Amino acid sequence: MTAPATIAAPRAAHRFRPSFFFWMILIMCAFVFGGFGMSYLVPMSEGTFKPAPPIVHLHGVIMMSWMILLAVQAGLVGAGNVKLHRSLGTWLIAHGSVAISLGLLLQLIATRSAMDKGFAPGTDGLYLGLNAFFGFALMFTLAIRNTRRPQIHKRMMLFAMLPVLPPGVNRFWSHAFGLAPIPVVPLYLTLWSLAAAILLHEWRRTGRISRYSLFGAGWIVVEGVMHKLVVHSPPFDHFAAGLLGLVHYR
Repeated sequence: MTAPATIAAPRAAHRFRPSFFFWMILIMCAFVFGGFGMSYLVPMSEGTFKPAPPIVHLHGVIMMSWMILLAVQAGLVGAGNVKLHRSLGTWLIAHGSVAISLGLLLQLIATRSAMDKGFAPGTDGLYLGLNAFFGFALMFTLAIRNTRRPQIHKRMMLFAMLPVLPPGVNRFWSHAFGLAPIPVVPLYLTLWSLAAAILLHEWRRTGRISRYSLFGAGWIVVEGVMHKLVVHSPPFDHFAAGLLGLVHYR
């Protein structure tokens, strides 16, 4: 008599475990959707949003869908579906590149429009926009180059987002508490707190802080320290005027 074949036990479903990185992305989403919700989504739904060029709405769709994609990617890792997470990686690279490029383009157009109305060209917005573009590009590239080193990859994705967050963070604090359109002190206290949380988590988990994380945190700290020194300084106004002279949008 033949012995019955051994029946493999069904594989247990993987339990979703939200990681530190997942919660950090949700915090970032809260600032982006909260800030733009109060200044864009709610006025749009009420019909009170002032007419704007198509690029404004395109940027809104691309940026908000980018934040959703980041949350999904972090959630997939927490659910143990690393295969799908990696499969979406190519789309993530393309989407992120479009999002940051469109954001810089919109900032250049807005600042050129303000300059044409008589405002000095070296604005807070242009300073933040340039830092967002170059900071994100550098750290996003480091994240992509370290996909096989997950701890570095995940942290660099978080650090890449810090220079991109100011528009959402500014709107959040400005609308929530009636502050200036660009509340510099609350802005950088928020960004530095997020950077400190990433560094503290790494220190507690590994007992050290990598040079990648030091670079990411250093970028946002230096950006904040230099903000008031650079904005509307004669060299930056001169540079901005030359850069904006290349911008034309109709």
